Amino acid sequence: MSLHFLPRRVPQSGLSLTRCFSTSPRNANYADTLPNLKIGAHTKVLFQGFTGRQATANVKESLEWGTKIVGGVKPGVEGEHLGLPIFPSVKAAQEKAKPDASAIYVPGNQTAQAIEEAIEAEIPLVVAVAEHVPIHDILRIHSMLQTQSKTRLVGANCPGIISAIGKCRIGFQPLPCFSPGNVGIVAKSGTLSYETVASTTRAGLGQSLCISMGGDVLAGTNFVDALKIFEHDTDTEGIILVGEIGGTAEMDAAEWIKDYRRRTANPKPIMALVGGLEAPHGRIMGHAGAWAAPGEPDAQAKYQALERAGAVMVNHPEKFGEGMRSLLGSTVSRPRTQASIESASQKRGLHTMRRFNPASRPAQQKRSLYIKQFQAFDILKEMAIPVSEQAQSSDISISISIDRSTLSPCIVASPSAEFDPAQSRKFPFKYTQTNFQNESLISDVASHVGLPASSHGTLAGLVQALWRIFKEKEAFVLETRVGSIADGKLEVHGARFGFDDAAFRSSGRQQEVHSLRNTAEEVPEEVEAERDGIVYVKLEGEGSVGTLVNGAGLAMNTVDALTFHGGHCANFLDTGGKATSETVKSSFRIICSDSRVNAIFVNIFGGLTRCDMIAEGIILAFRDLDMQVPVVVRLRGTNEELGQKMIAESGLPLHAFDGFEEAAKKVIALARK
Repeated sequence: MSLHFLPRRVPQSGLSLTRCFSTSPRNANYADTLPNLKIGAHTKVLFQGFTGRQATANVKESLEWGTKIVGGVKPGVEGEHLGLPIFPSVKAAQEKAKPDASAIYVPGNQTAQAIEEAIEAEIPLVVAVAEHVPIHDILRIHSMLQTQSKTRLVGANCPGIISAIGKCRIGFQPLPCFSPGNVGIVAKSGTLSYETVASTTRAGLGQSLCISMGGDVLAGTNFVDALKIFEHDTDTEGIILVGEIGGTAEMDAAEWIKDYRRRTANPKPIMALVGGLEAPHGRIMGHAGAWAAPGEPDAQAKYQALERAGAVMVNHPEKFGEGMRSLLGSTVSRPRTQASIESASQKRGLHTMRRFNPASRPAQQKRSLYIKQFQAFDILKEMAIPVSEQAQSSDISISISIDRSTLSPCIVASPSAEFDPAQSRKFPFKYTQTNFQNESLISDVASHVGLPASSHGTLAGLVQALWRIFKEKEAFVLETRVGSIADGKLEVHGARFGFDDAAFRSSGRQQEVHSLRNTAEEVPEEVEAERDGIVYVKLEGEGSVGTLVNGAGLAMNTVDALTFHGGHCANFLDTGGKATSETVKSSFRIICSDSRVNAIFVNIFGGLTRCDMIAEGIILAFRDLDMQVPVVVRLRGTNEELGQKMIAESGLPLHAFDGFEEAAKKVIALARK
């Protein structure tokens, strides 16, 4: 199938990248917005997408908790909602209410436009919770953010930011998990952050400020940003970092921690976890950003870097609370309000009155499309790039991908055919780049991979073609294996092209590219799971333990932790943040189709998902699917006691726990029988 290219065509997102922000100085620095992260009781919060059902539920909860909400925006409408003013635009809200922050509660395909409006209105802090925001929309947003010094972004694809001390929630975090305290937390994963928060609450420590980096490829606020805030925050005495596979943010954090410990006489203790140690190479593990681009470190390298830097590492978030208590000592200074005393005294259940699911989080979906090599070759031929499948030992690697540190596209180059991180180098460039001919960037790339000057023009042409494909077809990575032919010309000997699924699924763009997908050639269980809104990855090996987890980060960590205890996992399965009894039943059906599975481990943290609903799904699955394998269920969080009671009284071969390690040991023992 031929993919046609139009002159200077860009994805139609409504964003005007060329618009100038006249109020920003020429030397604007996005780093100057770091102080905007220090939210608290003083913070005035605006909502974009104010009158929607999920935003309404969130506003009610946050107001009751103590967050200072000054109103919301509904384009072109003025009025009142929940006793608060409705503004016709973000600009009008900024002029009348002077908000310090905006919570964006619109779907992923509208998120970038909403962020742009907030940037133009110079809202100090913007929190975008939506999942499935097209990658190229966010690339353009970061091009804007880097030219100004007024607005700081948290997210997208994150639970938000919350001050437990100041009772300020900007996001959808499960409030009963939180208690005012002295531990600062920054995390990529939502469910892992809830587990971490609950662990520090049970330990009697509580939290000061919790910042979500989010699970997308590009994050408005990263680990180092959060660490800088925690370093100088007098309320924060201990720091916890929760990372995962994908990008280099954890490596950057490790370097910062090393420097911090060198220059500080009495550094605050830092603990960390990295999810995805057992993630298969090349797979996207639930989160849009949970994959390693060419030249990026794997999760094991991140773990080792953080450990060498002085962070105390754990293999499960349940261990953070007592571990941090030990590091801080038996005496901790933290605000002791009645609410925090009651919250910390909850030995098991962390209950909430209602289940909340953000409107902008639709059912999970496959986050990428890797086309076949012959299809990639067809696209390259259309761009007049020579191709051949005759690989040579002297081949080099040239890719276009995303530099998560500079928040921009980049060339990734390696003098060998394989992307060895030790040999690979990134060459970032601006998203507005249009022409690579006569660019010093090309000379630098050629020098790194050992190409002679005679090849510079051909290399520039290849990069130009790849960039055009990348931008016009909304790719997230274009990998090529390149060899030299006569007269300094280059030829592509191998190609692996990946395209952003969110652009197609949430925004209806790039149908031509995504029509190349052939589900008949994919893993049947993974295709079936996708239809049911479940992210499922079949793992290789013995695979005697099936896993069912709510949340991508928690699912990765579950596989890691079970492997650590001697288990052999058959799959990664994320039911999504809003698992229901029906998705649980579908998950069991898919897991049981794998003949390797001897036992199933259900690991649920009920922050947004009710444990009683999960228990109902498990019971339905046994009744309707005639399940023969034993199931170990670990339930923590919302309605956990009710869920455990339902399982205990079901009369079914189920084993319920609230602690991870005892549950893990039980399922591993059952799987060995």
